[in-house]
Amino acid sequence: MPRNNKTPLIQKIAKQANFTFKGFTSPGSEEDDQVFADKLKELISLVTSVRAADLKISPRKNKASSESAGLQNPPVTYMHICETEVFSMGVFLLRSGASIPLHDHPGMNGMLKVLYGKVSVRCLDKLENDHPVPKHFDPPLTPLQMASVWRSVLRSVAEYSENSGPCLLTPVRDNLHQINAVDGPAAFLDILAPPYNPNNGRDCHYYRVMQHVGKGESHAEANREQQEKEKEDEAWLLEIPQPENFWCGGEPYPGPAVAI
Repeated sequence: MPRNNKTPLIQKIAKQANFTFKGFTSPGSEEDDQVFADKLKELISLVTSVRAADLKISPRKNKASSESAGLQNPPVTYMHICETEVFSMGVFLLRSGASIPLHDHPGMNGMLKVLYGKVSVRCLDKLENDHPVPKHFDPPLTPLQMASVWRSVLRSVAEYSENSGPCLLTPVRDNLHQINAVDGPAAFLDILAPPYNPNNGRDCHYYRVMQHVGKGESHAEANREQQEKEKEDEAWLLEIPQPENFWCGGEPYPGPAVAI
């Protein structure tokens, strides 16, 4: 029988990701930006077509909590596919009800493509702290915490399924996000360019949305003010340690091998 020499889709994606992001600088010249946009368009096209079966991943069943090992099992696991200085690629698998907390991607581009299930993605961006930081938050903050408060803007809240295109992030747009599994387990392909690297200023930071209150202000007044602020899609974020109820385990990647 003849050998099947068809290149796996995930290999094509890896090759195009490397081609797209290698040597990328932002912003570049108008010509460079257009070249990058054309490369990115091709990558988006490839990523849009990927499905769980292409990676030999079977959708997980929505087990009842009594069947789960509870706190013994991580809420999220990661399948490593490949990583270079240019980009990293892998699959995140979320248990039913799991959430990846609000976090950032310093100086990074990225895309998230759902392989099975459904996720809700809430995207924000930091803003310049050119407004006075409110003096009172609920719950109250220590002086040290006040130094880790950032003004931010909510960019979007959207749901994605396997039939959706990828969710994109850039160094300046939709760079912070929170990802929640919706109505059962979910998994998504994740591409980051360049990868996280604390030694190069690309560590992962976690955040919590804060509610601020005026001195002597009632909670009802604070809630009204917060609602008005939310209408403007602005919020104050507190940088926090990795939440105790979130951790990520690892598991083997079962799909086609990738070479760069």
